[in-house]
Amino acid sequence: MNQRETVQKLFDSVQKGDFVNAKTLLADNFQFSGPVPEPINREAWLGMSASLKAAFPDLDYHFKVIGADDDVVKTTSQLSGTHHGSFDLTNMNMGVIPPTNKAFSAKLEPTKITVKENKITSWAVEPTEGAGLKAILGQLGIKEPTK
Repeated sequence: MNQRETVQKLFDSVQKGDFVNAKTLLADNFQFSGPVPEPINREAWLGMSASLKAAFPDLDYHFKVIGADDDVVKTTSQLSGTHHGSFDLTNMNMGVIPPTNKAFSAKLEPTKITVKENKITSWAVEPTEGAGLKAILGQLGIKEPTK
């Protein structure tokens, strides 16, 4: 399997909510960065992704593979969904947000995913105005905690 195929397989698993399969594609030292304050490891990313899918059962990532340059696969994502489930943000000191039944549609985010030896080692999302958790919370009318 080449790098593009590995990334597409991960995207397909995440879109379906198959995080058991997604985990098999991630390296032990996997790091996710961009829309989170600090890079997070594989377990934290899997937990965050499962929480998103539970809160937004119709979540669509609109993943697209753009191209590859050696080990780096360039992609985009553009999240949209409707808040029908509890949104667990306890790791951000926001508790569990009950369903608002509101829809959101975030802006397109460019990403770079690094693949080494058929395992994804990093997923870096380029910070984009109107995208990420802050934009989603804003569209749902949820205020972020003040520091």
